[in-house]
Amino acid sequence: MDITEFQKRGKEMVDYIADYFKQLEKRPVYPDVEPGYLRPLIPDSAPQEPENFEDVLKDFERIIMPGVTHWHSPYFFAYFPTVGSFPALLADILSGGIGCLSFSWAASPACTELETVMLDWLGKMLNLPEEFLAGRDGEGGGVIQGSASEATLVTLLAARTKMIRRVQSENPELTEADVMSRLVAYASDQAHSSVEKAGSIGGVKIKTIPSNDKFAVCGSALKKVLHEDRAAGLIPFFFCATLGTTPCCSFDRLLELGPICNKENIWMHVDAAYAGSAFICPEFRYLLNGVEFADSFNFNPHKWLLINAECSALWVKKRSDLTSAFKVDPLYLQHCHQESGLVTDYRHWQIPLTRRFRSLKMWFVFRMYGIKGLQEHIRKHVKLSHEFENLVHQDERFEICAEVTLGLVCFRLKASNQLNEALLKSINEARKIHLVPCHLREKFVLRFAICSRTVESVHVQFAWKHISKLATDLLKEC
Repeated sequence: MDITEFQKRGKEMVDYIADYFKQLEKRPVYPDVEPGYLRPLIPDSAPQEPENFEDVLKDFERIIMPGVTHWHSPYFFAYFPTVGSFPALLADILSGGIGCLSFSWAASPACTELETVMLDWLGKMLNLPEEFLAGRDGEGGGVIQGSASEATLVTLLAARTKMIRRVQSENPELTEADVMSRLVAYASDQAHSSVEKAGSIGGVKIKTIPSNDKFAVCGSALKKVLHEDRAAGLIPFFFCATLGTTPCCSFDRLLELGPICNKENIWMHVDAAYAGSAFICPEFRYLLNGVEFADSFNFNPHKWLLINAECSALWVKKRSDLTSAFKVDPLYLQHCHQESGLVTDYRHWQIPLTRRFRSLKMWFVFRMYGIKGLQEHIRKHVKLSHEFENLVHQDERFEICAEVTLGLVCFRLKASNQLNEALLKSINEARKIHLVPCHLREKFVLRFAICSRTVESVHVQFAWKHISKLATDLLKEC
């Protein structure tokens, strides 16, 4: 493909994507395929001779599209949103076209510097404490990770390194292995599974702190476990607080937990992967109160802030905590400005070396939507979630299982877990809408998340009527 054909095919691809969005509501939101459907439809090996663009695109529609779950569909109510937008998509095209990699300032100065500024822009939108911003001479700053899972892992590893060095400085006779065997990290029993995975990768114990009746961790619960573990000779070093848990969007009590972590010299990381976007709205900013006690804070603009994946924003109060843990500096990556104090080399802030020009889509979205446009998007989703909540309340067969704060409603039939499992199965097999479940204590619960950028009241009303009808049919069979 030469540049002339690229111009032609690029325009065709934009048209294809635009037509996809125009016709999206007509596609089943969830694919009707069985595991292994794809392999028999494609050759066993790559072609020896080049094929033409038309055939590839036809095969995409024929082979790939039948197996696609349509996350942008207004009938997609599963997981959490990953909405994206046209400005972000255009920026991704530009990023891919330029093809620069920003592992160091010298590798592409604009990539590095725009990321630093965009994370400051976003931090100011959230009204983060000044310590988290890079500014012109701050000690903190932000970095784009690929996911919240990466952010949790990075901060846990940095906290581990920091604690090992502190303990060894006070007890020189202890080896790194001695200290590692006693380290313990903590998270809520409602925390995302990525915290457990981070502990496994980091080779440290992870303990869950029991949540209260609102599925939130409070200070007394953490204090109790810390007292027991210190008495047993363990070394607490990391606590992951969650704002907007995956099961039910509950919020750990930062104002209680933060002072405890600070007093006990425990790194407090705040994971607000989903909920963080809402904090740009003044009426939801109170949910972030207590972040001033945290060492690091993370959320995913690629979930709810109209920015395509992968864009997970991580801030730290002291960037040296990251760079001292991850800095490996071979000669071929060094440059003359790296010790000047004027530049950032993001390869020292993360696990991968290679990184795309991800801040470009933030710049496009922030400028083309403006803060007010992004706030309107968040408020619309929250309003629709309360609309669905009210519909559930009006049907005495159902119950709401957790407080509805943002865009997630947890609900179920007032019946056995088995019946609720059967209801979810019938919902997803019908393929008109898509939902996923969670467990809240012993209850099997259905999650209804407002996800799509284009979702409206009519889609929420349709979803409820569909759920209600399937519940009626199911209860008749009992």
